[in-house]
Amino acid sequence: MVVDKDAKQSAGKQDLVHLAILLAIALAIGVYLIATTVLISKDGVFYIEQAQKFSSDPLGVVKAHPPGYPFLIFIAHKYAALFSNGSSAQAWIYSAQSITLLCRLLALIPLYFIGKLFVGSKRSFWAMLILVMLPYPAKIGGDVLRDWPHILFLAVGFLLLLEGAKKGKWWMFGLVGLTSGIGYLIRFECAQLVLYGVLWLSLGLLRPNGNLNRSKLVSALIILAIGFAIPAAPYIKTTGKLMPPKLQNLIESLNENAPSFSRLQAERVQEKQIGNHNQLCIATSLPGAIAKAFGKLVERISEHLMYFFAPVLLIGIYFCFRDKSITKKVVRFFISIFIVLNIIMMMLLHYKHGYMSRRHCLPLITFAIFYIPVGLDASASWLGTIFSKDRLHSVQNLQSWFFVLLVVGLVVCTPKLLLPIRIEKKAYKLASQWLMENTTPKDIVAVPDKRISFYAERKGLIYGKNIPEQAKYVVKIVADKNEEPNFGTSARQGYSGWVDKREKEKRIVVYKLL
Repeated sequence: MVVDKDAKQSAGKQDLVHLAILLAIALAIGVYLIATTVLISKDGVFYIEQAQKFSSDPLGVVKAHPPGYPFLIFIAHKYAALFSNGSSAQAWIYSAQSITLLCRLLALIPLYFIGKLFVGSKRSFWAMLILVMLPYPAKIGGDVLRDWPHILFLAVGFLLLLEGAKKGKWWMFGLVGLTSGIGYLIRFECAQLVLYGVLWLSLGLLRPNGNLNRSKLVSALIILAIGFAIPAAPYIKTTGKLMPPKLQNLIESLNENAPSFSRLQAERVQEKQIGNHNQLCIATSLPGAIAKAFGKLVERISEHLMYFFAPVLLIGIYFCFRDKSITKKVVRFFISIFIVLNIIMMMLLHYKHGYMSRRHCLPLITFAIFYIPVGLDASASWLGTIFSKDRLHSVQNLQSWFFVLLVVGLVVCTPKLLLPIRIEKKAYKLASQWLMENTTPKDIVAVPDKRISFYAERKGLIYGKNIPEQAKYVVKIVADKNEEPNFGTSARQGYSGWVDKREKEKRIVVYKLL
């Protein structure tokens, strides 16, 4: 009994040390990325504008978009205002970046403990260190984006789900529902936790596993639904939205394209007359679309992992599923279903909308990252066997090979990690500075990118072919320095600079309409 208590205390101290190291490194990287950010994301401008409306039109914000992340930005700015009077665009940007970084730091804690359940504390530490050092996840955590706040609630809910299922604590499913509901207000995808909980509990009703009897399973299902409804139901009632718009559009398109019985009969008659050519085209196009979506998913994951860790991830997955002793049954069930469902969601996104960004793949990366240390161990063992004369020597050098591979991977990550966020868009920032210094607050600027007018703290109007009549200044991207713009009125050039000084292909020019 005393030995078990001492072992738990030792493990707890080790966890604290691991977390302290991870949080310190992530904080240092995050502060550096915020300080060196050249330009925030396009979505970031929208989120900040929504946060600015919370004081005057909170209901409008709720109806326009999931309000969770704008609300976090609003609260962060209110807190920052206690120590300064900054209401500038830059003050809002720093507030938004800071709350995103805070969510990234907090998310590392439940992710670490998920990894501990999955592959043990040592491997979880290395997995989290790799995640902290990966450039794209780090830069998403230093930008004005809602992905890390979403992952924070997703990870907390997932950890509660694991603990509730593993230890048979039925009341924890209520906390899972509550966490999922709060995360749902940030990204709709956080509702997947409810799906996992319902699936696990339903399987328990069909085949009792001993942790929970039938009455507790039913109680867990009820409080799971209630917990989710507490934060989510008011939002759903206000907006009338239950599913993500993209998923709703996909379902509607599938329903529209679903053939009726009479239509099928007519098509069968027609097929007998003209052959099966159309059927063949449909049959070949669907596998092609699936293959294309899967290829894009592999590409995005490889980019996240800087290509170096991608094959190591595959090796780790292979060993984890081959050796069932590495992970326990409950953990393996939830991790497997999470990965499968998120892969399906990514492929459906690409199939319907034709795109898949690295941001969309971030949840997959954060929850699959635990396979990488397993893959590093397997690779280290293989290298040790090849380069060692005897088996004993290879075992002794296993740890050395592990660190060689780890260090090489982290070195590969470092240059891109230290590159300031959107350094290639520096000219946008310079154009914004020119507008701020050479225009009045009442001037309206026509811009190809809303970030230019946002940083300049001027009212900006996005334009296409025609310049808005209210605009007094126009920002234009030109491919030829001698290009003469046709605005329908005379114009004088104010600022001009290369969009990307490294490529020197396009220029950003500010014109004043006369």
